[in-house]
Amino acid sequence: MKIAIGSDHAGFELKSALLGSVLKGYDVLDMGTDSTRSVDYPDIAKPVAQAVASGKVDYGILICGTGIGMSMVAGKVRGVRAARCSEPYSAEMSRRHNDANVLCFGARVIGVGMAEMIVEKWLSTPFDGGRHARRVGKIE
Repeated sequence: MKIAIGSDHAGFELKSALLGSVLKGYDVLDMGTDSTRSVDYPDIAKPVAQAVASGKVDYGILICGTGIGMSMVAGKVRGVRAARCSEPYSAEMSRRHNDANVLCFGARVIGVGMAEMIVEKWLSTPFDGGRHARRVGKIE
C-alpha cells in the first residue's frame, strides 16, 4: 500500500508525528510541506489528490488547521473521495460505505493520539461494496 501525505504549516508537526509512529511501516510519499513556514493549503492538497486519482498512490492523507480546506480542494479532483474525520468511527464509515481514498483532518482540532487512532482505523477498514458501490458510483 502506497500513501501520499501532505500538510500545510498548521499540520506540519502532526504530519511529522504520524510519519514517526503509525505510518512507519507503510510506503509513504511525503508531498510537503517541510516546515512550519506559511504555505497555501491548495498547493499541497491538489498534488496529493492528483497522485491518488492517477493511481500513483493508493491513498492520501491531508492535514491542515481544521481539515476543511484540504478536503475542499481534494474533493474537486475527479476520482477523489475525500473525507474529513475527527474520530475513528467516521474514519471507519468513510471507508466502509464511501470508499474514501483521501483522509483529511485538522491539527488544531485533534491531537496526536486521536490522529493515530483515526489513521489506523481508516487504513485497516475495507470498502464494503454491495449497495454502497452503487452509491459511490453516483458520486463520479
